Amino acid sequence: MGYDETGRDAPVEASSGVPAAVLENVFDDPLHGEPGRDRIAVHVVWEVLLLIGLAVTGWLLWRENPDALRGDGLKSLLVDVAGLGMLVLAAGLSLRAAAVNLAIGPVAVAAALHFAEQGDQGVREALLPALLVAALGGLALGLVVVVLHVPGWAASLGGAAGVIVYIERRTTPVVVQGGYDPRQTAIYLFLGFAAVAVLGGLLGAIKPVRRLVGRYRPVADPARRRGVVAAMVTALALIASTVLAMLGGVLIAANGSGPVAPVTGLDWTVLAVGTVMLAGTSAYGRRGGIFGALFAVGLVEVFLAWAATRGWTISRWAVGGATLGAGLLVTRLVESLGRPRPAGAGQVGPPGDGTISAGWALTPSPEPADAWPSVLPVRNTDTTVDAWEAPRWQNDPRRWDTDDR
Repeated sequence: MGYDETGRDAPVEASSGVPAAVLENVFDDPLHGEPGRDRIAVHVVWEVLLLIGLAVTGWLLWRENPDALRGDGLKSLLVDVAGLGMLVLAAGLSLRAAAVNLAIGPVAVAAALHFAEQGDQGVREALLPALLVAALGGLALGLVVVVLHVPGWAASLGGAAGVIVYIERRTTPVVVQGGYDPRQTAIYLFLGFAAVAVLGGLLGAIKPVRRLVGRYRPVADPARRRGVVAAMVTALALIASTVLAMLGGVLIAANGSGPVAPVTGLDWTVLAVGTVMLAGTSAYGRRGGIFGALFAVGLVEVFLAWAATRGWTISRWAVGGATLGAGLLVTRLVESLGRPRPAGAGQVGPPGDGTISAGWALTPSPEPADAWPSVLPVRNTDTTVDAWEAPRWQNDPRRWDTDDR
């Protein structure tokens, strides 16, 4: 036993004599990932590059069509950013939980169709049933993932198929009913998305929160269960992801200039997942930046507005594929440069030196007690007897060694 700062007994690690509380702080949760604090510098550098890209694209849009960045044009752009931002938050939350939700695109299209059909009854009356269905659907998806312990992409792809069946019941586009205009509250919608994105990134930068949210990420055999805590966090992430996708679909439908087409919505999934990976969220889960989602969504939407101003027709599949390809490169960058420093780089000293750097000073472990010799010492006396038969630990000659034998 050791003693903590209050003088009370503290559990001591058996092999090194180090207090268990110290080891817990240094080797934080070694069974659920690499010990140490993830490095954030790679995210900072990448987010600066995203911000520069957003500034350049915004300048190109301003030079081509200044009206797109003022008045009604700016309001419409802000609502588009908020709509896509909801989908990106949905993809990012599920990615952080290491159980990506591929059903977010079909869920968004289904919510858009529902709102287009029921919008004349009022925003609240149209949203409440959609919110309930999205929460129950996310719960069902979460239970499938955590109870069967299967990959989130596989389970959500099955859920997407079920949602697409609901979408395909309509054969013609649906005109949006009702008079809800999100452009009247565009600045509040944008600020709400920005606040959630940045606050989520800040919370995700805290080491315990980051490891808690990404606890479902495998560290050995991917089929091995990750525990009750990981299951609960992952299920909640999938529920929230589905609800966010529903809200994003409603904003997209309300801000659209035409009817809602009954399409599969998988192009929205590719675009959202690609954008969040471009923002710096790892495809393996857990790791991500702070302002990346905000900058990446703004970059994609401003680019689409600039392309439309120039008269280009660009498919969401093309933009989504490009962002997804770039996001794969960013994932490799984040995983290579964002992981904790190896033990030899200043976190943990070499075995047996009794010290741990980075502010942790440990008491050297006591020297091990002398072990009993494997062979008893031989008396230093002249004898003609063979060394293997030399008498040991005996003052008088043994009776069977006397001359009377």
